[in-house]
Amino acid sequence: MTDFHHVSVLLEESINALNIRPDGIYLDGTLGGAGHSSRIAARLTTGTLIGVDRDPKALAAAAERLAPWADRVKLVHSNFRELDAILDGLGIPAVDGILLDLGVSSPQLDEAARGFSYMADAPLDMRMDPSDSLTAYDIVNTWSQEDLRHILFTYGEERYAPLIAAAIVRQREPAPIETTLELVDVIRSAMPQKALREKQHPAKRSFQAIRIAVNDELGAVDSVMGRAIDRLNPEGRLAIITFHSLEDRIVKNAMAEAVRGCTCPPEFPICVCGKKPKLKLISRKPITAGEEELAANPRARSAKLRVAERL
Repeated sequence: MTDFHHVSVLLEESINALNIRPDGIYLDGTLGGAGHSSRIAARLTTGTLIGVDRDPKALAAAAERLAPWADRVKLVHSNFRELDAILDGLGIPAVDGILLDLGVSSPQLDEAARGFSYMADAPLDMRMDPSDSLTAYDIVNTWSQEDLRHILFTYGEERYAPLIAAAIVRQREPAPIETTLELVDVIRSAMPQKALREKQHPAKRSFQAIRIAVNDELGAVDSVMGRAIDRLNPEGRLAIITFHSLEDRIVKNAMAEAVRGCTCPPEFPICVCGKKPKLKLISRKPITAGEEELAANPRARSAKLRVAERL
């Protein structure tokens, strides 16, 4: 069995949210270890599951886990932001449900060699798809001080972003910063003592920010929202799990816009834009993990599931 085990967050909630029909077509755009997808496939008879992931290791693990339902599964190595190309390539005009779990898979975080972790030494990488060109090394060693400050503050919500960005630029002048623990040392050196005494690891926010930038995670979410809504059949469900406030804001706003439809100013007596609502919300507030799940999987604490249905 491929060594790729990931605990699926909000598993029951997301499967129920999709309202799965045995003959329907469903797309899991963040396949991972196929925890969600195996449950979807098990509910299908004549239907089809499309599993998408940008990580070849995840696809290999998912192929093994989904083997009992291979006759109803199509696996695609791609980024979910390429949704139109994925479905067009399969000759599928629309689907009955789309699931996106935007969290980083545990094996990606825990496999030291991939450079996601600030707890083990490894080359600065952080690519979810090893065939992508941009790495954490490139960002840390070539991006301007202002660009570094921006991503650390915006993506990592790091209040010491200016100090850390300046320290990175100083450190890389004589020689590049090569590894994760070298970067951790630079981050530590830039932070005041009171910050180093906090419970959270001092590099956590910076590593998150760099990872988001390497994989253009927010750009992918932003670009897929409209595509996902337009590729749903009537009564098809869109279920998205986010772990970061910026991701959640993109999803929330895109769903709200599709629910509202008309974009005319409130003072207009009649609609002149012609835009009609495309979605209805299944749950107005995001669905979060219960106490039992949180006790078993603390990583679920920041997870939010938003669900909407195509009109």
